[in-house]
Amino acid sequence: MRIAIDSLAGGASRAEGAVVIIDVFRAFTTAAVAFSRGARKIALVAETQEALDLKSRGAADVAVGEVAGVMPDGFDFGNSPFELSQADVDGKTIVQRTSAGTLGVTMATKADSAYAGSLVVAKATARALRQDSPELVTLVAMGGDAVSRTDEDELCAMYIKNLAEGRSPDPAAVRSLALAGDQAPKYYDPDLPHFHPQDLDWALRIDAFDFAIAVKREDGLLVARRRDA
Repeated sequence: MRIAIDSLAGGASRAEGAVVIIDVFRAFTTAAVAFSRGARKIALVAETQEALDLKSRGAADVAVGEVAGVMPDGFDFGNSPFELSQADVDGKTIVQRTSAGTLGVTMATKADSAYAGSLVVAKATARALRQDSPELVTLVAMGGDAVSRTDEDELCAMYIKNLAEGRSPDPAAVRSLALAGDQAPKYYDPDLPHFHPQDLDWALRIDAFDFAIAVKREDGLLVARRRDA
């Protein structure tokens, strides 16, 4: 199994083999929390209107996501793991739209298989990759709005790579480096209330969940489901 790391929108469009699209702050932490709360499946879309359309026709019960970090009109929750940790989503179908993570999944058209990755499911994702044992794995750190690299996504990619290759990286060191990055301070900025401080806490609960998030195409939609050990 050969593992490559790439980044941003270009990396998603280039990615081949088993592809892990990584969005730590916050898309795929939010998705993981939703699954931990009993969500049945999550449709991943690139456009706000597509999410609203899926909900309006009953294909999704709940719309989750953001545009420029802020919850769009008509959505039920922002792109917030803290909000989802308080939500009743048991048995529900969610549609999620974000500026990096879900966009990256839709751009990964060359993938043979796909996972949605973040630090809270990193070890489980690495385990799933080892079980699948594909010839090639591409880890894509989506960064800020898929256009600028961010420490937390790059660190998550390196962390998953090390785990998948049988090493034991230090979660505390990863957390410390992520907290020192330039994305962390906005979660404490009172002028940015849509970035909850608790979102940062959730995103850095490394290996909190013992399941991966597998993504497959179902009835024309890219659908994420929980993959347990």
